[in-house]
Amino acid sequence: MTSLSTHVLDAVSGTPAAGMVLLLSAADGSPVASGTTDADGRARPAESLDPGTYRLRFETGAWFTAAGRETFYPEVVVSFSVTADSGHLHVPLLLSPFAYSTYRGS
Repeated sequence: MTSLSTHVLDAVSGTPAAGMVLLLSAADGSPVASGTTDADGRARPAESLDPGTYRLRFETGAWFTAAGRETFYPEVVVSFSVTADSGHLHVPLLLSPFAYSTYRGS
């Protein structure tokens, strides 16, 4: 089985994005798991994923609003594939109000 973790960093302040809500869904939109980033901006929304396509949605708009900051992105959705031999997957998100980047981490 494949496990999933994430780490969200606020590129403007250079600090972890604590308290961001995450929603993990299957390709058909059915919910799989949810979570919230901890004080270090990290979360483990899933410990066991079957092969398939998934979408990890970061609730960036709500997070920026709670911080009293404007943003262009109300959410960031990262789609990714899990294979039988994926092992552990890590999906980091580097975030600012008007840009973001992500990659397959280790």
